Amino acid sequence: MRNRLISGGGGALAATVMAIGAREAYRRLKLADISEQSALVTGGSRGLGFLVARELARAGCRVTICARTESQLERARLDLIKLTDEQHILAVVCDVSDRDSVERMVEEARLRFGEVDLLVNNAGIIQVGPAESMTLENFEECMNVMFWGVVHPTLAVLPTMLERGAGRIVNITSVGGKVSVPHLLPYSCAKFAATAFSEGLAAEVAQRGVAVTTIAPGVMRTGSYVNIAVRGDKVREFGWFALASSLPLITMDAERAARQIVRATRRGDTERILSTQANALARFHGLFPGTTVELMGVVNRLLPDAQRIEGGTETGRDVGERINSRLLHAATYLGRQATQRFNQPPPA
Repeated sequence: MRNRLISGGGGALAATVMAIGAREAYRRLKLADISEQSALVTGGSRGLGFLVARELARAGCRVTICARTESQLERARLDLIKLTDEQHILAVVCDVSDRDSVERMVEEARLRFGEVDLLVNNAGIIQVGPAESMTLENFEECMNVMFWGVVHPTLAVLPTMLERGAGRIVNITSVGGKVSVPHLLPYSCAKFAATAFSEGLAAEVAQRGVAVTTIAPGVMRTGSYVNIAVRGDKVREFGWFALASSLPLITMDAERAARQIVRATRRGDTERILSTQANALARFHGLFPGTTVELMGVVNRLLPDAQRIEGGTETGRDVGERINSRLLHAATYLGRQATQRFNQPPPA
């Protein structure tokens, strides 16, 4: 009797796995039509967020972008209306870490385009430096922007999505939300939290018609390294991060990443890890987590000395102005090109 129960249970599990696999295969072949849908992209004024907004505009969406800096938003809005028309683009100043600010922004989007059909949570910040250089405020800021900045917009649009039985939520996390990387500890903590929220939400709302997609990019050439907050041995910290954000063999083209994100959104993928390197790292960590931590310890030895800590925080742009290195200038060529192409404030 016991063997029959085990056999029956195993058969049911196998059938369930096959059914899920067949459904996934069918879904991957089908791209949803998102034209004329109302899409909202946080952190949409520059970098990856701007590129995703651009792809959504090309797909025919009515796009709302938000960010904290009005001048950057306006520049992005002017670029986006070239792809569609002025009536299809809305730019709203918003701090996603502030619930009231988010609710006002969502209401503006509703008044202009109707209920939000597609939400892309992209806003983020990066703080680079050893753990000893980070303050409690550094951790709080990362959590406010990259965890609460995902939760606030999601909870603002989710009730009406569930009422309609339709909607798409895309949470752009990071491979840093699967593998914690040395000298990016506040960033990784916030991305891990956002990943947990995204995966758990996907499981809860899938049967009610709302698709939640977790995007985990590897390192991309977005030009964002000029906007990082640098602590510790600032010149060396900026130097390694600028290189890691620019070299072609370890970074992914941001425009290609944006296309893959929108395609995964239209398919309703549950997860998409961007870049071969990020996929390999995430899979390896899943199989051998202890070994990954040990390897990250080796990586940490190659990073700037944690004992050389300078006071305060500087932006990557300010630190870059103090560096007079032709080698670094040449090695970051692709990164500097990205700052110009993707609406990043240009480096000195």
